[in-house]
Amino acid sequence: MVLPSTQTRPFGTLLTAMVTPFATDGTVDLEAAVTLAVHLVDNGHDGLVLNGTTGESPTTHAPEKADLVRAVVDAVGDRAVIVAGAGSNDTDHSIRMAEQSAEAGAHGLLVVNPYYSRPSQEGIYQHTVAIADSTDLPVMLYDIPGRSGVRLAPQTYERLSAHEKIVAVKDATGDVYAAAGNMRRTDLAWYSGDDSLFLAFLAHGAVGLVSVVGHVVGPRLAAIGDAFRSGDHNGAATQFSAIIPVIDAIMGAGFGVVMVKAALAELGLIPNMSLRLPQVAATRAEVALVREALGGVGLV
Repeated sequence: MVLPSTQTRPFGTLLTAMVTPFATDGTVDLEAAVTLAVHLVDNGHDGLVLNGTTGESPTTHAPEKADLVRAVVDAVGDRAVIVAGAGSNDTDHSIRMAEQSAEAGAHGLLVVNPYYSRPSQEGIYQHTVAIADSTDLPVMLYDIPGRSGVRLAPQTYERLSAHEKIVAVKDATGDVYAAAGNMRRTDLAWYSGDDSLFLAFLAHGAVGLVSVVGHVVGPRLAAIGDAFRSGDHNGAATQFSAIIPVIDAIMGAGFGVVMVKAALAELGLIPNMSLRLPQVAATRAEVALVREALGGVGLV
C-alpha cells in the first residue's frame, strides 16, 4: 500500500536513493534510469531521490543532473515524489543545483550538511537557509556526519524547522535516541537514512525511509512499514529479519552504490555495473555474496 504525501509525511513513506545508470562508455544512461524508476514506483515506492551519494552525484555534472531529473519526472512524476540532491560544500554551487532541479521539475530538494570544510553550526544554518530560499520547493535536510564530518546540533534543528520550506530530515546519524529528542523538539518529518535502522526509527516516530536496498527489496520494505503502522509490530520485525542478509550484503562494507549496482545488474534491472571513478565495480567475490543474499530471499 502506497500512502499519499501529507503534511506529516511530505515526501511519502518509502523512497529509494536511486543509482544513476551509466553506459559502458561512462555516459549517463537515461533510458536505463527511466526503466529503473518505473520499476521502483511499480514496486512499492512513493518517492525517489535522484543525484544523491548513491546516484554518484560527486561525479555527475550539472546538465546530467538536470537531464536525469527531467527524464524521471516525465516518467513517474505523477505517481511519486521526486527529490533532487542539491547539496555540496559550496553554497553558491548548491543554490545553482537547487534552481536547476526546480527548473527540471523536481518536487523537493535534499540538502546535505556541507562536507569536508566542517563549518560552524551558524555556517550550516546560513548555508541551508540560502538553499531553501532559492526555490519554492520543500527541503529535506540530510544529516550524515560519517560523510560530511559535521552534524546538526539540536538547536540548529530547531532553528531550521522554523523555516517554512524545510519540512523533513533524512537522518543517517545512526543515533536513534538523539533523533527521538529532535523529533520531540521540532515538527519536522523524520525519515531513516539507514536501512538497518528502519524499524528502530519507526518505533521512535519516523514517518518513512530513504533506502538503498529498496532498489531490490522495495515491496518488502513497503510491507514492513505497512505492518508497523497497522500495529503488527511482531509481523514487521519478522519481515525485517528476513531481509537482513540483503542489507548486510549491500550495505555492510560501506560501498552501497557499488554493491547495489551489482545487485541490480544481477537482477537485470540495469544493463551493467558501470560506475565513475573513484568508485570501482564489485569484484567477482563480492558479486557472489550479493547473489547469495538475493537468492536467500527468493529474488534469484
